[in-house]
Amino acid sequence: MNRRVVITGLGLVTPLGLGTDVTWSGLLAGRSGIGPISRFDATEYDSRVAGECRDFQAEAWIPKKEIKKMDLFMQFGVAAAQMAWDDAGFLCTDANAHRVGVMIGSGIGGLSAIQNQAMALQARGPSRISPFFIPMSLINLISGHVAIRHGLRGPNHAVVTACATGTHAIGDAARMIQRGEADAMLAGGAEAATCELAVGGFAAAKALTLRNEAPQQASRPWDRDRDGFVIAEGAGVVFLEERQSAMQRGARIYAEVVGYGMSGDAHHITAPEPHGEGAVRCMLAALQDGGVDPSMVGYINAHGTSTPQGDVVETEAVKTVFGQENAKKLMVSSTKSMTGHLLGAAGGVEAIFTALTLYHQVVPPTINLDNPDPLCDLDYVPHTARQAHLDYALSNSFGFGGTNASLLLKRFH
Repeated sequence: MNRRVVITGLGLVTPLGLGTDVTWSGLLAGRSGIGPISRFDATEYDSRVAGECRDFQAEAWIPKKEIKKMDLFMQFGVAAAQMAWDDAGFLCTDANAHRVGVMIGSGIGGLSAIQNQAMALQARGPSRISPFFIPMSLINLISGHVAIRHGLRGPNHAVVTACATGTHAIGDAARMIQRGEADAMLAGGAEAATCELAVGGFAAAKALTLRNEAPQQASRPWDRDRDGFVIAEGAGVVFLEERQSAMQRGARIYAEVVGYGMSGDAHHITAPEPHGEGAVRCMLAALQDGGVDPSMVGYINAHGTSTPQGDVVETEAVKTVFGQENAKKLMVSSTKSMTGHLLGAAGGVEAIFTALTLYHQVVPPTINLDNPDPLCDLDYVPHTARQAHLDYALSNSFGFGGTNASLLLKRFH
């Protein structure tokens, strides 16, 4: 069995705003969602900028008595899943509930809760630890909360693959539908690691930007003056559905998931393989899975984190997969230039951006590309969104530990 899978619901919580309309319009306008860190006093930290979800109000999505049981990453994930569920308009009944599942992961999970509870333990002893501490910090509890809320009794799972989490979750969930293990799935990723421990840890690893005086210019993929990624938070969740079912009920179909590829670098715990060999195999696997020739792909939503090494490696990998000349005909953009890097949520958010690119036939830009790196010489759609005719698009996510994931989406028409 190899059934076809489509995306019929979208849910976004991002530094650009809440919901698809606000975020997508912000992307197309080239607006940055990055600013000074406000979640804690970052005065003494080397990196003091982030993509925070400043508009998010948990009470709008979650009953007050439930909020205290959830770390912020969970709240983001539950809200994004609700948006995707509402957008899809799927009717869950006792008859079909066991055929509808959830796969929403996170790269880091409840680090804020762990940090804060450890501080409470240290300052005031074990009696001050919250009884909700364990469930509020477990990564799979987004899937748990969402399933309980909607009565979904199908596969219930969570992916944890660093910055590839959201992409792996969507790809794995799509395969469950293809194989007949489920008929529909909510899938994606969520992250809320804008806390002292995470910012301090990434800064200690020399991964974050130091462009503190110009936050909106700090994330600059492919630019020769890039100096590290901007930490960000949010969630991206899609509703995946078997194609025939979606068509029969008249659902709006944003795109079809036609290919999914995975690979491992087996090289280094944080650095990519220098020639992008793992990324190459990952993209090729997605193309092979979809039975699509590289020449048919018109756009790549790149991992594009704004790190000195990563951007060059991904560029080289694209050239290897598509050929030196054909690669330059591709449109490749990094929406992280506007959102920052949402870590485990990035793949879910960017899969949605890729689906919207195909649905609206508009490519979001890469902003802040003022001085292109000579080693990064593809068409990165600088500064301004672009109308285009596209049938296929790739979304790439690469994570610490050398884990790689690519999704191949097809325009539905």
